[in-house]
Amino acid sequence: MSGACLKHLSTNPTLAPKLEVTQLKPLHELDRQAAANVKAVLCDIDDTITTEGVLTAHAYQAMENLDRSGVLVIPITGRPAGWCDHIARMWPVAAVVGENGAFYMKYDRINRKMHQHFWTSPEQRKKNRQVLDELALHILNSVPGCALASDQPYRIADLAIDFCEDVPALDEASINKIVELFNAAGAQAKVSSIHVNGWFGHYDKLTMTQTLLEREWPDLKENQQSKVVFIGDSANDAPMFGHFDLSVGVANVRSQIHRITTPPKFICTNKSGEGFAELADYLIQARKPADPTDSL
Repeated sequence: MSGACLKHLSTNPTLAPKLEVTQLKPLHELDRQAAANVKAVLCDIDDTITTEGVLTAHAYQAMENLDRSGVLVIPITGRPAGWCDHIARMWPVAAVVGENGAFYMKYDRINRKMHQHFWTSPEQRKKNRQVLDELALHILNSVPGCALASDQPYRIADLAIDFCEDVPALDEASINKIVELFNAAGAQAKVSSIHVNGWFGHYDKLTMTQTLLEREWPDLKENQQSKVVFIGDSANDAPMFGHFDLSVGVANVRSQIHRITTPPKFICTNKSGEGFAELADYLIQARKPADPTDSL
């Protein structure tokens, strides 16, 4: 999210959060042994790994450090299929869930083969695409200032309406109007830190994450509450925050608390990519043997 977006959401007096951020536990209160047991980090991308739209060297290094320490990194994002193909191939990640749960992609680096699993059939995706394209025109004509997300051409299953990324930040009423138009058409709608994403189908980030774990890492699926941590920042992360016992928000989750029905259990000191790196370092340090001199 751009600085302008953060300022807009955090200073608007009409956006008083329903939950005091002070109720969230600081990351350092996450039990060290519990942190040491983590085998996978599920992570949002925008404003969780990235910082003001940029993937910093520090955040990328944090992903690589986790991977080298034996912890799977799996982005769970609203970003499009085209981006996810790149991410699965070129980032130090084990898999990626994209378009808010429409699919997952897992790249087999040894055999150079991309494994994909979609929530709906190709025929249904084609039908949904036609309706979403018509709905896009309706939303653009009904909500002044919004726009198609710049990454829309690379999407397969959803429609992303930009309210903050590449357009001047819209007010809360306009964002709510976009959501209402999606819902009126029978579509799901989720608000991220930059887009309102809409789609047809009863899935979200959590449902596809569960499918991914069941199909690819059944041991993690069975032991997810002790071996998996999720980190995110916005309303479309709410199902993940609510489901996982080890759920963490980067510090900028404060600006989205008013939209998050089930907030994270813990919160980082730092924002965005620095917050992600903070969690990565905490988990890696927890895996190291305790220094016996610490008790002296």
